[in-house]
Amino acid sequence: MPQRRRLDRAPALVPETVKIKGPLGIIAGRGSLPCVLAEAASARGLPFHIVGIRGEAEDEIERFPHTWVKWGEVGKTFHTLDQNGCGDIVIIGGVNRPDFSNFRLDTGALKTLPFILSLSKGGDDHILSRVVRFFEQKGYRVHGARDVAPELLAKEGVLGSNTPSAEDEDDIELALRVIDALGRLDVGQAAVVIKGYVIAVEAAEGTDAMLTRCAELRETGRTGRRGRAGVLVKAPKSGQEERVDLPTIGPDTVAKSAAAGLAGIAVAAGGVLIVERDATIAAADREGLFLLGVTLAEHEGA
Repeated sequence: MPQRRRLDRAPALVPETVKIKGPLGIIAGRGSLPCVLAEAASARGLPFHIVGIRGEAEDEIERFPHTWVKWGEVGKTFHTLDQNGCGDIVIIGGVNRPDFSNFRLDTGALKTLPFILSLSKGGDDHILSRVVRFFEQKGYRVHGARDVAPELLAKEGVLGSNTPSAEDEDDIELALRVIDALGRLDVGQAAVVIKGYVIAVEAAEGTDAMLTRCAELRETGRTGRRGRAGVLVKAPKSGQEERVDLPTIGPDTVAKSAAAGLAGIAVAAGGVLIVERDATIAAADREGLFLLGVTLAEHEGA
């Protein structure tokens, strides 16, 4: 019988703490996560240096020790990490695929040109796994955000004041099965299901754009009733390289889920990062959405 993912009420697994020798190099892409991670490292007393990808990372990284690099400045990246003693690194934040017409090739890039050209092909997880191996082959120890700030990981159970209905839990289970199936093809980490109807799956556009599309469908009446119904579910793909690409939610995710008319959000406990946890939970309570951490387990199914 085929296996499927479903809700499991066993306690969530807590990832083991990885000893990071430091200083830590933070290779920063888009979004707030690089700064959130820098704040967590600072709170732990872990020295760090941010390498910000220009055009991707936010200017906010400049309040921390940092160096800007352009796409293709591989030699400068290595030099910066080595100069600051960063044998341990975290690669975090979204990035666009490099525009080779605007690439700046330094000496380091020329030496690794086959690797750089390989980044133009394949799905996101395939590419990110390749990036991890590339840095490991150069002698760096690659860690995940969970190793620096395990407190960012979603915990199991109801995280706010609202709870899912039995119908919501059925939708959650279906969404998890969808993510599991599509993840095997390196497609996405999120799905929206309303009353057993798969409304949307995440692809290259990302979760926010997917939710905007769901809101538009709701306005046209394509998603059925007008009251709150349905769920957004986020979970890692099957076999995903979780050190560099853990799914993430935050207050904006809640706002867009509310605009789409959803009843709540479910995330994989221990497998999804929650940015601004208190603000995210408060936003869900304010909007009347449930926020749930579920444990993933493989079960025999019909």
